[in-house]
Amino acid sequence: MSEKFHAELDALKKDVLDMGMLARDMLWKSIEALRDRDKAKADWVQSKKGALADLDEHIEDEALKLIALHQPMAEDMRAIATTLKLNTYLARIGRYGKDIAKVSIEINGLPQLSKIVSIPYQAELVCSMIDDALAAFETGDISKLKTLTEREDTVDALRYAIFRECVSYMMEDPKNITICSHYIMISRYLERCGDHACKMAEKIHYMVTGDRIELK
Repeated sequence: MSEKFHAELDALKKDVLDMGMLARDMLWKSIEALRDRDKAKADWVQSKKGALADLDEHIEDEALKLIALHQPMAEDMRAIATTLKLNTYLARIGRYGKDIAKVSIEINGLPQLSKIVSIPYQAELVCSMIDDALAAFETGDISKLKTLTEREDTVDALRYAIFRECVSYMMEDPKNITICSHYIMISRYLERCGDHACKMAEKIHYMVTGDRIELK
């Protein structure tokens, strides 16, 4: 392939990394907004919806253009296919961040319960999974992807632990039903983001090695 093609492919990968950092920041700042009752952070997250959508469309357009103009094969084709998959997963992660930010504003006047249960810790694990997937995409070093399954198991376990804890709060006092319902849904959002990080890792592993894996 020509130098021009590889320069354009590198630029496309950089766009994906930029989108990844935006989606990751939207998710984490939405949790900070929820934890700290910080409306300014929630507003920041919601303000990035358009930028996220623009990157999604731009990456898709550029990837399809590279395929049409250069007809890449083998590793180059896998790299372009991976960008198309990653921008879909990252768009969903960013939108979950937007949804959490919206909830944080809606429940701002309600009392927090036990430091919002284990949601911040669950979010830290998910963000670490996203960070490692993006690092592997950037460098081709897939060694850190080996621990994603273990972290995903912990994220799943936290989801059920948060559900049980919230149910106990709701049984103690019906006034807790509204905020606990939101906590349960947010925990579910985070669990789904962890799933998306695992799917990203699967595609990146295939991009680098040519071998398909399944992370459970």
